[in-house]
Amino acid sequence: MKSPVGVPPEAGQEAGQTVAELLRAVERIGVEVAGPAAADVDARGRFPQESIAALKEARVLSAAVPRALGGAGANPVELATQCVALGQHCASSAMILAMHHIQVASIAQHCGGSPELEAYLRRVVDEQRLIASVTSEVGPSGDMRQSVACVTQVDGGFTLSKRATTISYGAYAEDLLITARRDPEAAPSNQVLVLVLGGDFSLEEPGTWDTLGMRGTCSAGARVEAKGQAWQVLPEPFAGIATTTMVPLSHVVWGACWLGIATDAAGKARAVVRSKARAQPGVAPAAARRLSGLMTKLQLLRSEVFLAARDYSDLLARGDLEGLASLSFVLRLNNLKLSASQLTVEVVSEALFACGIGSYMNKSPFSLSRQLRDAYSAPLMINNDRIHETNASILSVFKGE
Repeated sequence: MKSPVGVPPEAGQEAGQTVAELLRAVERIGVEVAGPAAADVDARGRFPQESIAALKEARVLSAAVPRALGGAGANPVELATQCVALGQHCASSAMILAMHHIQVASIAQHCGGSPELEAYLRRVVDEQRLIASVTSEVGPSGDMRQSVACVTQVDGGFTLSKRATTISYGAYAEDLLITARRDPEAAPSNQVLVLVLGGDFSLEEPGTWDTLGMRGTCSAGARVEAKGQAWQVLPEPFAGIATTTMVPLSHVVWGACWLGIATDAAGKARAVVRSKARAQPGVAPAAARRLSGLMTKLQLLRSEVFLAARDYSDLLARGDLEGLASLSFVLRLNNLKLSASQLTVEVVSEALFACGIGSYMNKSPFSLSRQLRDAYSAPLMINNDRIHETNASILSVFKGE
């Protein structure tokens, strides 16, 4: 694992923008760009083009690129903080940013010193290229660690065909990162991660993305037809990339997106309760108790996300591969996903009751329709039942605490 994301902030500040500058840019974009467009993005189920364009202009898409290659070298805590800031205004924009950060980190941490892959990361810095994820597939029943598609070697390069059930913002991405079997003879679990560049892939037979929530992520499935050069196949097996980067970082930054949704909902509830308290000085509104309960859950959610993010950042900074692959860490991050997804739904639901009928009306300034619908995506992204099954298997053999 080369050039981990968790480089100490004080090292190499001269390379690229600082993490603090990028966070301020994300906060501004949330307030000035993503928030004002969020209702239209949701209503029309459209890609949040203005938000992503603003993130590119602010050079946020290279936050996870190591400083040595011109990026900000942001660690998981810092990436999560960006997702919380944006998620308070538009969850779809925040999820797109989170998914992109996961793809960049997967390349940065597992490029194995490849000059071509490092040159590509410099292109991400210079061109702010948006990378989409293609890990789902028709056939393996949602198991990211199994592939039907395979890489076929052709004249020093490769071809690849994959029928994906979902492709996060695939139609709007410059490049794709695709999981597939190493070759036509490889077992389903013998996977590699393949970078495919814009112009070298097509999305055939695209599906539709008319969903309850997270409508702006535009994650319709398609059959991907791709080609490329040998260097675009990452040198490390996907099993290692998934264990140390893709899965744990997904749970951290997804949890951060959901924390953003919950924070937004809690803010609306606080505003309603304060308004009622001003209307009747000296009388505690009935909704105040409901507010107290949801704020307790919000605090727990924030602690869960950032404690796990800090532990993950520390392991990366130390290059502790054994710790990253340990059963205790796998359980820790799986439990983060389970608790964060459930707490988000609970906080938004409680906020709905605290706000009352105003939050139920779509045109109300206190409407929580979008936040509630977005929150219900959380338990379904890598279905919680599947994670419980994985945890059950681990706990049957795990001898730790």
